Amino acid sequence: MTGVRVLVGTQKGAFTLTSDGRRAEWEVEGPLFGGWQVYHVAGSPADPNRIYLSQTSEWFGQILQRSDDGGKSWAPVSNDFRYATEAGTHQWYDGTPHPWEFARVWHLEPSSDDPDTVLAGVEDAALFKSSDGGETWEELAGLRTQPSGPAWQPGAGGMCVHTVLVDPSDPNRLHVAISAAGVFRSEDAGVTWRPANRGLHSVGIPDGDAEVGHCVHRIARHPSRPDTLFMQKHWDVMRSDDSGDSWREISGDLPSDFGFPIAVHAHEPDTVYVVPITSDSEHYPPEGKLRVYRSRCGGNEWEPLTIGLPQANSYVNVLRDAMAVDSLDSCGIYFGTTGGQVYASPDAGDTWAPIVRDLPRVLSVEVQTLP
Repeated sequence: MTGVRVLVGTQKGAFTLTSDGRRAEWEVEGPLFGGWQVYHVAGSPADPNRIYLSQTSEWFGQILQRSDDGGKSWAPVSNDFRYATEAGTHQWYDGTPHPWEFARVWHLEPSSDDPDTVLAGVEDAALFKSSDGGETWEELAGLRTQPSGPAWQPGAGGMCVHTVLVDPSDPNRLHVAISAAGVFRSEDAGVTWRPANRGLHSVGIPDGDAEVGHCVHRIARHPSRPDTLFMQKHWDVMRSDDSGDSWREISGDLPSDFGFPIAVHAHEPDTVYVVPITSDSEHYPPEGKLRVYRSRCGGNEWEPLTIGLPQANSYVNVLRDAMAVDSLDSCGIYFGTTGGQVYASPDAGDTWAPIVRDLPRVLSVEVQTLP
């Protein structure tokens, strides 16, 4: 029977959660690299044995690991992330110039058809590519040297490329989201880029309708409809039907339009999931009720999904990379919290149950389908 492997990165290591297609009982393994911040763990869609992992610490810096046997063993790969050019600056929090500096890998995006090809979104905002399983890395420098680059400014968590989308119908078309610069699109496999933020409005920046400078928390799409993008912004849930050329708000009847993750059902391109948070200063669910909200019509109309989730005294957060879906016939939805719980729904969000509790703060959740 087809199964799933949920890959969880936390503040103090990584964990693998494995189940069969029923997704009722789970085998929990970990921590891997205990004590290290594991920002992201990503499995290859092309090879269930291939997994990439980004770990970091204040003492030892950034290390990338690769597994070729489904997480049983690991080996470090290259951590030589050198900007193609060191020249120039971006803006710091206070608006003063700041040199580009590599800090960590935030997001790993393995190719859908080649286990040796993987993209890495890093802080300070840049995109790197490896075609040899992480042994060497080359910056796709057109992103960082895009004309608006000197005006980019960090969000509260740093200036990071945290989302990377590759169009399954056209691998030359890429989208990235940068906190706090916005969305950028390439039509030539990352050689050149342009902003894709028209229609976004942000409070607290000099020009609320500017071409860049928006704090985008996450973008997502369904592979069958690559021109339709969904966005969870610092405030506002947004939708684009023209690959990011324009955006419109779809927050509708959500209790709050602030949040971090957003995900799309594996088989229903108009079914979207978000986790509302009270505000940008109160990073916990409204009324202390942990609710995932689902729209079956592509936005505006949302329903709370509560069965199996705590509906009192829940003050956890769900971070931008901490929600994922599987590709089984009954689509599974997964998310992890800053309180260390990982929840799973085998029925597209109708019911939920914790796979595991009391992990360290969850930073990322990804899913691999197993044969």
